[in-house]
Amino acid sequence: MSDQPVGFEAEEIRTGEETRNARLKWVIVVDAALPAGRAVNAGSCVASATAVNVAGLLAHEGVDADGSTHPGLPWAGCTILGADVVKLRQIRDKADRREDVFVADMPIAAQETRVYDEYVDTLATLPGGEIAYAAVSLVGPRKAVDRIVGGLKLLP
Repeated sequence: MSDQPVGFEAEEIRTGEETRNARLKWVIVVDAALPAGRAVNAGSCVASATAVNVAGLLAHEGVDADGSTHPGLPWAGCTILGADVVKLRQIRDKADRREDVFVADMPIAAQETRVYDEYVDTLATLPGGEIAYAAVSLVGPRKAVDRIVGGLKLLP
């Protein structure tokens, strides 16, 4: 992916409209064979990386009737899809070749240790073509993202 940021300009953030009207689409694709806890962990991790790297993705906070504040959520929506590990790799590689698509990935190696530096050390020993992924997050132009993930079903 290029160094050019993918995100929404201030005038594109329209929280009063349907998510289908947003210029960019956000999807997270998770290894459908993972146990539920690991799948949720992987999806949450790539969502966190995406939220801080894609400008304008999170909306303003909300306040309930009792005055409690609730942090802003993604106003443009996020679809969670399932795929096998082979398809996950293909999706990640296809998206990574596009300059207009942001990619956040979570290699399986990240779930195999509780020490982040050990994960990074392990990652440094793996050729890119040998990395297996637990989840991949994509944000980009709606049609481009649809073509990359075409035919995948919602994660059950």
